[in-house]
Amino acid sequence: MANIIKIRCKNTGKTFPMPLGCTVNEVYEHSGLEMKFGPVCASINNKVQGMNYRFYNSKDVELLDLTSINGMRTYTHTLFFVLVKSVEDIFPQGRLIIGAPVCRGFYCELYIGRPIEADDVAQLRQRMQQIIDDDMPIHRIQCPIEEAIQIFRQRGMESKAQLLESQGNLYAYYYQLGDTIDFFYSCLLTSTGKLNLFDLVPLDEGMLLRVPSRKNPAELEAIEPQEKKLGVFREYHRWRHIMGVRNAGEVNAAIRSGHMSELINVAEALQERKLNKITDEIVERKSKLVLIAGPSSSGKTTTSKRIAIQLMACGLHPHTLSTDNYFVNRVDSPKDENGEYDFEHIDALDTAFFNKQMNQLLDGEEVELPRYDFVSGERKFEGKKLKIGPDDVIILEGNHALNPILSKQIPESQKYRIYVSALTTIALDDHNFVPTEDIRLLRRLLRDCRYRGYTAQDTIKRYPSVTRGEERWIMPFQESADATFNSALLYELNVIREQVMPILEQVDEREEEYSEASRLRKFLRYFIPVPARQVPPTSLLREFSGGSSFKY
Repeated sequence: MANIIKIRCKNTGKTFPMPLGCTVNEVYEHSGLEMKFGPVCASINNKVQGMNYRFYNSKDVELLDLTSINGMRTYTHTLFFVLVKSVEDIFPQGRLIIGAPVCRGFYCELYIGRPIEADDVAQLRQRMQQIIDDDMPIHRIQCPIEEAIQIFRQRGMESKAQLLESQGNLYAYYYQLGDTIDFFYSCLLTSTGKLNLFDLVPLDEGMLLRVPSRKNPAELEAIEPQEKKLGVFREYHRWRHIMGVRNAGEVNAAIRSGHMSELINVAEALQERKLNKITDEIVERKSKLVLIAGPSSSGKTTTSKRIAIQLMACGLHPHTLSTDNYFVNRVDSPKDENGEYDFEHIDALDTAFFNKQMNQLLDGEEVELPRYDFVSGERKFEGKKLKIGPDDVIILEGNHALNPILSKQIPESQKYRIYVSALTTIALDDHNFVPTEDIRLLRRLLRDCRYRGYTAQDTIKRYPSVTRGEERWIMPFQESADATFNSALLYELNVIREQVMPILEQVDEREEEYSEASRLRKFLRYFIPVPARQVPPTSLLREFSGGSSFKY
């Protein structure tokens, strides 16, 4: 019995014996489960592993399919690898850059010495399908980190070599598909034949890699036009060119060579320049109501304060308000399908009262502003009155600020809409983008721990419900904005690492949230830490890391 271990399957709640050295695939076959969209990976002792992972001790296992976040991550990163190989096969000298999600897919740029054409995209798609049809094995190879660095450098993959040089590990791993090698910070599928649905289509000056929907993996995500989001990516690429850094490895190299202060100052100046441009548009349009919205931890509050300063520099008098103060009394709040109060719902706000007060203000009347007491769950009036004149501007910040329901009775000519989010930041390398959700979650972890007394486990557990609310009530309105502000900073993950690592390490391995905490720790290790004291006090990052010169 020494060669027998016990596997506790969380999907079935059953424990059964398995031979020492068995794989996750073999555990799945023995479990009796039938998973229509998987499994594609597994959570083993609350840590995500690939299907070829071998067991040498008794473990807890949860098999994951495409409807899970980690399952879809495994699938999409494997698709990335197939696209990388297709580019290498057809355009050996080409450079592929896989970007962040846009239009319900992944925007990819391909540099081949000329503009890419529809025929190029069709040729790549055909090659991808051939690789999938051939069901080629994907090998995960572990070796001393010096050897991996040398392999990548010999193949001209400098960004990956620089990334691994930032690690303090003795060993590293890479993936091999035929003659193609690459590195991905997540696990991959064991063979290409398991990729049963994808598409590659021309988009803008690049390509859109389409992936299955998590809600229904039998269908591709529907393409959603997002021209303004694409514009942010173009602007961000110009910024990276100005700063001379394209990925985390190059940022780390700049830090080692003593250029961190310069990097921080230029990044902050570029954001300030963007805010100047937005403010100039507000002044030129003579807008009286500036509506600022964005998802959780996007930096809406600091953005509103910095725009207020810019408006004052233009001779105007800004008044910053929050939609939070227009919540209905808690007992009148809408409830979700579980009977719990749904504070993310638009009906959690008293939109009729908000429209009445805003129109009174725009008509020159004086109003008494409400304050929502989160302790009692009631709206209160405490004598704070406001009356605006010709040089006054109202800045309204909140999750629902861009929702047309909120301001439906206010004349369009009076409104200027701004969408704020950490839309894109520095990539790990050409084929590993940094998800915007990760940036915002890391910011939220800092803020919740510092200002709200929440543990990392609390924040991680609550985050999926937060993002679901954002997808319903915030994201659909981003393309209606007059301006889009990318709040991500090229250097911020280097600063966040030093502060958030101790918070993540407090999550116990026995907890379900350990899987996400472990993934984030692994991800942050690719960034050389930078002390927060180097960050300017007016930086948007200070809203989360502390030490801001603004009052919150």
